[in-house]
Amino acid sequence: MTLRSLLVAALVLATPAFAQDGPPADWHLLDRDADGVEGIALAAAYAALPDRAPAEVVVAIIDSGVDITHPDLAPVLWTNPGEIAGDGIDNDENGYVDDVHGWSFLGGPDGRNMEHDTYELARLVALCRAGTPDATYSDCDALEAALEEERAPLAQQAVQLAPVLAAAEAADARLRVKYGDDYSLEDLDGTDDPGPLLFLAQQGASLSDLKTYVESVESRLQYGLNPDYDVRDLVGDDYSDVTEQFYGNADVAGPDPNHGTGVAGLVAAVRGNDTGIDGIAPARIMVLRAVPGGDERDKDIANAIRYAVDNGARVINMSFGKSYSPQKGAVDEAVAYAVANNVLLVHASGNSGEDIDVADNFPTRTLLDGTVTNGWLEVGASTSDASAIAAGFSNYGQTAVDLFAPGENVTSLKPGGGIQTANGTSFASPVVAGVAALVMAYYPDLSAEEVRQILLASSARLDVETTRPGAEDLVPFATLSVTGGVVDAAAAVQMAADRTGASMPPASD
Repeated sequence: MTLRSLLVAALVLATPAFAQDGPPADWHLLDRDADGVEGIALAAAYAALPDRAPAEVVVAIIDSGVDITHPDLAPVLWTNPGEIAGDGIDNDENGYVDDVHGWSFLGGPDGRNMEHDTYELARLVALCRAGTPDATYSDCDALEAALEEERAPLAQQAVQLAPVLAAAEAADARLRVKYGDDYSLEDLDGTDDPGPLLFLAQQGASLSDLKTYVESVESRLQYGLNPDYDVRDLVGDDYSDVTEQFYGNADVAGPDPNHGTGVAGLVAAVRGNDTGIDGIAPARIMVLRAVPGGDERDKDIANAIRYAVDNGARVINMSFGKSYSPQKGAVDEAVAYAVANNVLLVHASGNSGEDIDVADNFPTRTLLDGTVTNGWLEVGASTSDASAIAAGFSNYGQTAVDLFAPGENVTSLKPGGGIQTANGTSFASPVVAGVAALVMAYYPDLSAEEVRQILLASSARLDVETTRPGAEDLVPFATLSVTGGVVDAAAAVQMAADRTGASMPPASD
């Protein structure tokens, strides 16, 4: 592989958006008619809302953790009214000590936290090697082959990128001596010694982006795809007992709350405070840490869903997924419990550019017994451009994916008080969760299923062709999801008013 092709592969696979020119930072909130981008028309939605105080809606964020000190999130956190912070007592006797803003199922009673974990595939291979294969995934030869198929190209990239990164860092050091810390693309173009830095800059990327990608490759090899890596014992639970609920700790930020902070911000960041971004809904954020660096474990997800339901969440956002689910039954029971208790579950469809009508992306609304549960929305990622509306990385499916939402070049919060721009169905899902929470806040008598139906029926149908994600052929956008639509906050609010008979404010001149 040439240097150029290797770097192109790295930049395509990396998470951040690298384009130098892009849509407005808040494009996901804007209006296709007024602003010319395929946003959710949030300003029009707020203008159409009834003149009354919103009901409190709690949105549970099951994720990597959330920076609860972020100035755009701290004022909107859910607070457990029955718990006294930091006293070491389970005041409300719900089984969780000091669960003031939520709970972590990835921490131990001594305060330690899991940061990295394996992928489910590696865990299944570990069971095979121990002579105790999983009952559902028992073809150990196939699992070993699948693991090698994942590891081999990454191992090759790690070897090839190491000298590239070293050369880039050396060139960067020389350029800083010559031009200072803020050298430009023109400076790179005028030197005989830029190494790979010139190519990176021409792609709108940086040395930092390359470092991030190399670190992600190394992390996947060291942790995610390593069957010998296992630190679950620090949690202190009996992992084999899927019915066990009371374990973990109250550290809802954890060691890396980056992903969850971005997700939470899109839903409910404080609006109008000139800090960070404006969230979509006047909601409260409940934090449930259950997604490590690696694949989430079914037991933790099931418990996080149950905690959310038992503590008053009306919407649960789930920006995670995986290809294997050995304890799917436990998750299915929790999903059914949520639906039975009038809770809406919103799930990211995944970022593999695959048709999940045929490929697995767990958890799913289809239960082991074949039942397709209501109260679930599966979300693909859309772009700001109607002519290329489906994000190239997004999973899709004419029956498995319900609708799309902005998920490319989306700006949200990052830990420490700043903002970040990223790509992923992980960020499309909270856009839908936020719109659902907005509708619930102003039309609280609507059930979760009614809100689900409103979001589906009101989604903006785009009669366009788009490149099939993960491929090169053009297909009608309508064939990539159940609705063939993108979530539309203004239309959802209007439909909610129509269905409830609520009066709408007069249209402005």
